[in-house]
Amino acid sequence: MIRILALWLAAAAATCAKPNMVFILCDDLAQGDLGCYGQKLIQTPHLDRMAAEGTRYLQGYSGTTVCAPSRSVLMTGLHTGHCPIRANREVQPEGQKPLPEGTITVARILKDAGYATAACGKWGMGMFDTSGSPLKLGFDHFYGYNCQRHAHSYFPTYLYKDDQRFDLPGNDGKGIGKTYAQELISNETLQWLRDHQNAPFFLYYAITLPHGRHEIDKLGIYADKDWTPTQKAYAAQVTRLDSDVGRLLDLLRELKLDSNTLVMIAGDNGSSFDPKSEVGSLFNQASNGLRGYKRGLYEGALRQAAIAWWPGKVPAGRVSNEPWAFWDFLPTAAALADAKMPAECHTDGLSLVKFLHGGPAPSRDHFYWELHEGTSLQAVRFGNWKAVRNGPEKPIELYNLENDAGEQNDLAKQEPGLVSKAEALMKFSRTEHPDWPLLQRVAKKKKK
Repeated sequence: MIRILALWLAAAAATCAKPNMVFILCDDLAQGDLGCYGQKLIQTPHLDRMAAEGTRYLQGYSGTTVCAPSRSVLMTGLHTGHCPIRANREVQPEGQKPLPEGTITVARILKDAGYATAACGKWGMGMFDTSGSPLKLGFDHFYGYNCQRHAHSYFPTYLYKDDQRFDLPGNDGKGIGKTYAQELISNETLQWLRDHQNAPFFLYYAITLPHGRHEIDKLGIYADKDWTPTQKAYAAQVTRLDSDVGRLLDLLRELKLDSNTLVMIAGDNGSSFDPKSEVGSLFNQASNGLRGYKRGLYEGALRQAAIAWWPGKVPAGRVSNEPWAFWDFLPTAAALADAKMPAECHTDGLSLVKFLHGGPAPSRDHFYWELHEGTSLQAVRFGNWKAVRNGPEKPIELYNLENDAGEQNDLAKQEPGLVSKAEALMKFSRTEHPDWPLLQRVAKKKKK
């Protein structure tokens, strides 16, 4: 009787245990890179299996379409109309414009709820001596690159463990070396999971693959392909990413943590290639029919590869065409952890818990994005209508995504009322900030 009671109590404790959470953010991973989204030339068996065992999203939206602001949106739960970081801004000699002091992040909320927290890979939201240090924003442990510019090298001369720099002898930081950074980052990530298997834990795994420069330690199955060196390297990067995600999922199974761990994977933006480019043309990244790529605000730049995996909780084999966005992750994680939201925490997101479990996506008035890389861009989606303005002095374009996901038929002239609504939403959705004024780049006249 005592043994039966002990088993029942153990089962009840497991049922009530707070779920572990892993968010894998891949640098520039596009839908068209993965077999489960239709890729034919690049092999991604582990991610394809992850999709088959979980849910694949066709309209998962990134925070915006370059690194630092997209990641800041994920961490803060604020879209780029409110997020303190709305563009890539470098700080010399190393690092990016930091998240400001007092920023509430998903890591801080989960840490306060009793979670062990780690960030491995690429940070890009502030050096360690600034308010944007991951160690000041809720993470117990950091390993990898702090500066996203430094992360362009896969054979860097140094990395960081917590806030301590360590050198990698034999690497030149220019594509040649003895140590491939992702190998170290992957090993550290798995060891951290082993060390915290009795957690609950939150792991933010920000893999640099397949971002350029396209450097890889081994071309593997692509070495003998009749492709250019860049095409071979890109394919090998994606397959290396796939194998490292596979290692993580296998470890969760080995440790018997899979049934209590939500794993989400996404790219930080859509395709980084023009479909006519060297890489884009071979791998047909525009085969899903979406328009645009990185640094724009059309669907091909905003929608990225996104999969959720949680055996027994997230429906297996589901393919969802309902939209959600990065700023939804913070309230989702807080809800799953039954965490108390700080009074000063404000979020633009909505909890996806019911959606993850197989229910409908949460209903909302609209989605909003802006970007300040030269000319300020804005986009808003309300229902199936999507409006894009490629500069504050440019006209608003209007598309019906229900029958024109490729944004080819601008209906602005036919729907002036909807254009007015879009303009009002663009104004309503942003907080003015001296660092992020809406600017129109003036084209320089060519010298005769």
